[in-house]
Amino acid sequence: MSQQQMQGQPMIVLGDDAQRMKDESAQEHNISAARAVAESVRSTLGPKGMDKMLVTSLGDIVVTNDGVTILDEMDIDNPTAEMIVEVAETQEDEAGDGTTTAVSVAGELLKGAEELLDQDIHPTAAIKGFTMASEQAREEIDDMAIEVDREDEEILRKVAETSMTGKGAEQHKDTLASLVVNAARAVTVEAEDGSYIVDLAYLNTETATGDSAGNSEVIEGSIVDKDPLHEDMPDETEGDVLLLDSAMELEEADVDTQVSVTDPDQLQDFIAQEEQQLQGMVDRVVDLGADVVICQKGVDDMVQHYLAKEGVLAMRRVKKSDLEFLREVLGANIVSDLDTATAADLGAGTVTRDGDAEHYIIEGDEDAHGVTLYLRGSTDHVVDEIERGVQDALDVVADTITEGTVLPGGGAPETEVAARLRDYADGVSGREQLAVEAFADALDVVPRTLAENSGLDPIDTLVDLRSAHDDDRVRAGLNVFTGDVEDAFEAGIVEPAHAKRQAVSSATEAANLVLKIDDIISAGDLSTEGDGDDAPGGGGMGGGMGGMGGMGGAM
Repeated sequence: MSQQQMQGQPMIVLGDDAQRMKDESAQEHNISAARAVAESVRSTLGPKGMDKMLVTSLGDIVVTNDGVTILDEMDIDNPTAEMIVEVAETQEDEAGDGTTTAVSVAGELLKGAEELLDQDIHPTAAIKGFTMASEQAREEIDDMAIEVDREDEEILRKVAETSMTGKGAEQHKDTLASLVVNAARAVTVEAEDGSYIVDLAYLNTETATGDSAGNSEVIEGSIVDKDPLHEDMPDETEGDVLLLDSAMELEEADVDTQVSVTDPDQLQDFIAQEEQQLQGMVDRVVDLGADVVICQKGVDDMVQHYLAKEGVLAMRRVKKSDLEFLREVLGANIVSDLDTATAADLGAGTVTRDGDAEHYIIEGDEDAHGVTLYLRGSTDHVVDEIERGVQDALDVVADTITEGTVLPGGGAPETEVAARLRDYADGVSGREQLAVEAFADALDVVPRTLAENSGLDPIDTLVDLRSAHDDDRVRAGLNVFTGDVEDAFEAGIVEPAHAKRQAVSSATEAANLVLKIDDIISAGDLSTEGDGDDAPGGGGMGGGMGGMGGMGGAM
């Protein structure tokens, strides 16, 4: 810290390497960085959105058009840009889908805010206007929402198909949508108050390569990717299953131990005693009545032999997560000590061997609560993208079952809400009115981007959509395959209302957070090196504050 040179001179409190950006420069920098992130994923929006190839420093490749996956894989080192990434993560956690919509709206809100700042409108007025508009938008979404029967399989399937359209799972979306609906309904329980809860914790997803996605299936149980421990063990069995999280081996001493023997019989007795202990473990399993033993840890070779002689099927080194899932599937308890185990700890199930896939399929009885969605694909990249698309579909179907409300897709809700916000803005006094209008304009980014990504004229499309909504066609949306404006709900383009509300909320909060910053102070040397100047959002401060590199040339 340098000393004050003379009265009236500013006190310097920052280090020599520190950098600072204030007021308009800071706001311009932040908005540019945030918009760069939003622009990077906009081309993936909609059924005809394009994919991104992301290459890591190790050469690993991810091909996807899933917004949150793209942003997670990108090496972003700009703190403001990371705030926009958090929008996608929040959207994914809360709604499961709509990440690209949320990020695109946030970027468009900041574009509108930048124009307001150029008109000398204070950031606090813009923030207040955005907040008012967000609250009103969520109310309008609730008003537009269509109540549906939570048990209506056709509606749920349409929700799943809409989510998967444009993603890797689209080619087999009819089959996969039915599987998603069946899987979600299998783990749905009705609460005492009459509400529905979809417990996705009891739904596992497993993948396999070398087959068509159309051959995917729902298994009312679990898959354990293990080989039989002994060739004499049965491949299939039905009966009681013991889940064990302790080893079926002799414990080794904590310290080096030496045993001195003076007679060969002593050595034989020592070996016999070990065998007796191992035989005792097997006898205990047999006494409990277990037909199958699934062990989280090791199983001694001698124990394997004895179990095979008794006709007991055993698996070892099964993952803890698989063991916990099997507990729900079989209605069993996980046993830590064989000596204290009882027959009540066992679960009932059927174990079969899938020789082609080399794994066991374990199914519980009719009261079992746990299913596995077994997804297949031709290659690792294909099956990974299918899994991401199916996971999004599961989340939106779960939201629909839980809330029982949906919206027409195809940009219909954004166009309708934007029109209602413009009417609402007429009753807002002060400069906040301009912010509300800017919010309405920002929502138009969704139908406009849908049109752009489909090779349609965005201006003509937006004009047609607005005209339809002016005629009270609330459900009018864009059919990207035909280019027509039609009733999106009747066309089967259906989205959960919760995802749309969450997208509006997350985008608004992120935009307001960025707008509220008027001073950036960074310690250390942030001089631009290498390709820092060329990175998105890299203006001004460069380096760590401005860079957003590491995308492996994907964009």
